[in-house]
Amino acid sequence: MLEERIRLLKRELIEYATLCESMVEKVIKGLLEKEKDYLLEVIEKDEPKTDRYDLNLDEKCIQLLAQFQPMAIDLRTILMMLEINRDLERIGDLSVDMSKSVLFLIEKPLVKPYIDIPRMAEIVQGMIKGSVEAFIENDSKLAREVFQRDKIVNGLRDQIIRELITFMSSDPATIERSFHLISLALDLERIGDHSTNICEDVVFMVEGEVIKHQYEQNKE
Repeated sequence: MLEERIRLLKRELIEYATLCESMVEKVIKGLLEKEKDYLLEVIEKDEPKTDRYDLNLDEKCIQLLAQFQPMAIDLRTILMMLEINRDLERIGDLSVDMSKSVLFLIEKPLVKPYIDIPRMAEIVQGMIKGSVEAFIENDSKLAREVFQRDKIVNGLRDQIIRELITFMSSDPATIERSFHLISLALDLERIGDHSTNICEDVVFMVEGEVIKHQYEQNKE
């Protein structure tokens, strides 16, 4: 009975992660195609869905803890689902924040061609998917591989910020647009961070190793 309930919760968690991936994808489509509909869909339709997933998963996990008083691996699995639920909820919130920035940007001239931000988004989408898959499959090897992608994301963030500072210094008229682009890069980097949080927990659950300090090195 408990095993089946956990299996169903894992299925919901996959659906939730897939929704979060699609939200990031729509933000970037809206940016590249200058299409408001993608962005409004994230804000008006997808965000309420993430709220429902968040509340539903939270409630069901707490019910399992109270009803079955699980031990060992079952207890760790349920507690980890609660943690992943929080990370996915934050990813949904960040996607909404990005949509609002993009709604501003698509009405303005380009500061620079959009190359690095779409690349960042593609990587973090894969990190969301890979981190949750690693949890579902108890795959610490995959978790470590996803974890390492954070270095690439951080490098792209730093590159974007350096370039935009140069633009702002040479042309003050670009400052407001540049700040929105920097905000996009920072939000994408935070989404990557939430994915690495999940990977840390997977490695600890499967191998018993704490890799948080490696994560702090990735952020430098």
